[in-house]
Amino acid sequence: KPWIPKDKPVQSALDSVTLEPELEEALVNATDAELCDIAAILGMHTLMSNQQYYEALASSTIVNKEGLNSVIQTTQYKPVPDELPNSTDVEETLKQVMENDPELEEVNLNNIKAFAEMLKVNKTVKSLNVESNFITGNGILALVKALQYNNSLVELKIDNQCQQLGNKVEMEIANMLEQNPTVLKFGYHFTQQGPRLRASNAVMSNNDLVRQSRLQGLNGPIFPRCRTTV
Repeated sequence: KPWIPKDKPVQSALDSVTLEPELEEALVNATDAELCDIAAILGMHTLMSNQQYYEALASSTIVNKEGLNSVIQTTQYKPVPDELPNSTDVEETLKQVMENDPELEEVNLNNIKAFAEMLKVNKTVKSLNVESNFITGNGILALVKALQYNNSLVELKIDNQCQQLGNKVEMEIANMLEQNPTVLKFGYHFTQQGPRLRASNAVMSNNDLVRQSRLQGLNGPIFPRCRTTV
């Protein structure tokens, strides 16, 4: 006759947990909304949305009125309309750049399939925007390298191109920004931490130089005027 061991009662892990009477009573009588807030405070992010989690942390009262059933509801975001086409005359603008037209102080090529390579000879443009274009990494690199010949540009925006620039191009961008003393605003989201930190420090250093010059009564670079329309 085969030997069969006797089943021993298995004690649940929950049974071995002893809570204070007040705390145990509070948990037993807690509603779903209160339990959801407690889960947020304990860091159980999978049981709720980010909005519920951060609201629970920032409030001392119950903020989730719908309980655990609300975690499957998605946050509704308002649609963002597409940016209007740019009406800039590219050929006329490039002609003004080449001729150093003193009336031209701002160039905006946003949403235009064009690339300005005349930055080396121009001395009047203070703001250049080539965001949302089809410029390759080599094209962006050529534009940034032109900064070593330019002392008038204080704002450059090159973000949101059709292709990722890559680590090598980002390192070159950071290197060029470190050599340029006039760029005060640089619009680009780096994908690598190293170039991002170097570029940020370079732009911050340029702004500090302008601030020091103003404190000393000197004429520093002029900030471009804020634009409300394209």
